Amino acid sequence: MKADSLKIAVGVCGASGICVGLKALEILAELNAELFICFSGAAKNVLRQEENSDYEAFQKSFSKKYPSAKFYDESDFSAPIASGSFYFDAMLVCPMSMKTLGAVANGIASNLISRAADVALKERRRLVAVPRETPLALSHLKNMCELSRAGAVVMPPCPSFYTKPKTAADIVENIALRAVSALGLRPANQKQWGI
Repeated sequence: MKADSLKIAVGVCGASGICVGLKALEILAELNAELFICFSGAAKNVLRQEENSDYEAFQKSFSKKYPSAKFYDESDFSAPIASGSFYFDAMLVCPMSMKTLGAVANGIASNLISRAADVALKERRRLVAVPRETPLALSHLKNMCELSRAGAVVMPPCPSFYTKPKTAADIVENIALRAVSALGLRPANQKQWGI
């Protein structure tokens, strides 16, 4: 798929590892995908805690650099991605909290992220979930199985050490590239096994 012709929904939840979601947003924006972005309230807190960044400042900066990116509040059910009649090609939820995992796995559309993910599943569009938790409880594993059975790609953020990462930033980029690749895109700078 050509990224510059794609509409991609992106949900960012309040799980640790928000740096992976931010890197995936950057990669998608650099590929010229049209982005429809929603941060949960908890994600805004994690952004402050893990990245020392204010959400409003981040949104303003990202929108200035990538004008085709659109941001929506998690309570905005009038957003285009809340409806199956609006065509978006795929959705990435990165990182995905266990709360959102449970909601999406059980069809509970309580905010825009879980609703857009529900739309992706019901419309048979690609949904890539990057659940971030460890260790995993039985309920987490069951919810991941339900998502997989429903057609989602479940991709815990496990690094590929064959790429010989030297820094934490290398690991973050590798996971973000894998997540973007799972959407059906092929970023040019993604290292592949045997190549």
